[in-house]
Amino acid sequence: MSDTYCKQNISTDTISRQDDPAHKEYSAVEPVPMNKRTITGLDMFATWVGANANNGTWYVGGVIAALCFIPSLYVTIIANPIAYIIMALVGYIGYKVGISTMALTRITFGVKGSIIPSILNTIQFIGWTAVNTFIAAISVSFLLHDIFNLPVFGQPGGNTTMLIGIGIMSILHLISIATGHRSVKIVERIGVGLIILLVIWETIVIFQQVSFEQILAWRPPPDKALPFGSAIDIMAAFSLAWTPAIAEFTRYCKSKTAATWMPMLGANVGLFWFTLIGSIVTIGVAISTGTYDPNNSDPSAIVSKLGLGVLAFLVIIITSTTANAINLMASGISLTNIIPKLKALPALWLVTFIAAIVTVVPLYIGSFLELFIVFLDYIGMVFGPIFAIVITDYYLLKNKQQNTSELNKKNGRYCFSNGFNLKAVIVWAVGVALFLLLRNTSFISSYTGATYPVMLITGILYYFAAKKTA
Repeated sequence: MSDTYCKQNISTDTISRQDDPAHKEYSAVEPVPMNKRTITGLDMFATWVGANANNGTWYVGGVIAALCFIPSLYVTIIANPIAYIIMALVGYIGYKVGISTMALTRITFGVKGSIIPSILNTIQFIGWTAVNTFIAAISVSFLLHDIFNLPVFGQPGGNTTMLIGIGIMSILHLISIATGHRSVKIVERIGVGLIILLVIWETIVIFQQVSFEQILAWRPPPDKALPFGSAIDIMAAFSLAWTPAIAEFTRYCKSKTAATWMPMLGANVGLFWFTLIGSIVTIGVAISTGTYDPNNSDPSAIVSKLGLGVLAFLVIIITSTTANAINLMASGISLTNIIPKLKALPALWLVTFIAAIVTVVPLYIGSFLELFIVFLDYIGMVFGPIFAIVITDYYLLKNKQQNTSELNKKNGRYCFSNGFNLKAVIVWAVGVALFLLLRNTSFISSYTGATYPVMLITGILYYFAAKKTA
């Protein structure tokens, strides 16, 4: 984002507020000085626990329950820490350089080449908004059923109720964005507290109906079983999805620990807990009903089956709203990085409108579960190789020396070839192709998954490609 763009449409009141370090918002490529940083380690721990304590995490826990309970624990223990180590490595770069995640890709892919990951980042955050909105709209449909006796999702006429729910959620998204990032943080923390209480409540209720021994002994029907490697890819992609947003926070951190260890710890705690609960309640519902359906990991369906009432649906709606406020803001900022003349507020409205349209798609094309897994595959496919290249470039090739004054120069250090680092772009394309080639092979899908092996191979390829011409 250029300095000219950053200076456009700023009122006198906004300028005066931006002189205050607590209110200043830095552009994507504008480094945050150390003396202007206000985020502590406790802030980062709370932020990333909250980021993962949401309905999407709960949902994916139910999806990997198709492995059986103990193997699903192994997947969570293996895949998530690796993903969050990667996130911490990128977070440290943001801390040291002081710029946003998408601005960091300018250093590796070039000033123009960074448009590629920026476009993908805009798409993925719109996608996550759609995922969370769909889940929340199901809760809205149950509320409308209880109040007005409208059909719920899955019943005849339920799609109409879902459309109403999607509309309600989109309005809530716009309202939450309009309140600003400080009020969003407050609401998010309240929502996380409520959903933690809900999860404890659900856990107690589910164990009143089924025993832990039954959960350990449960096996999915053969046609619903999920290969271990495929589950690794689903979980890795789910966790890696946060990496493109990490530097937006760590560039404001006061210390290295706050930028690395605390988000990594918070993310692991939040995700492990909520995937665990998602798996337990989904298996519990399968045992109590005699029917296993991965779509039953949807929190709204579980809340309905357990009879937890209106309050539980409201908690799901609130937490979806707060999570999506962050998703939409990240998506909108990425969009303004692609189109510098696009102002921030219209960009936020635009991505909110697009997300609402995307949310409607699963109602008419395939099942939500299938589209959800395809979406996760996409994230792992494109972002794994991107961050393998960024990490290799920063830690192994450039000795951690960066010049942020060159980020906006057309003929500067990061211009490369007409604005593109062709080596990075080509190696990234090879990484994506490798993911597509390997993910369905027998060994990969059964044991390791494709995401992390492809990231390792991509990093090695880029190291030697860049070293050769250095």
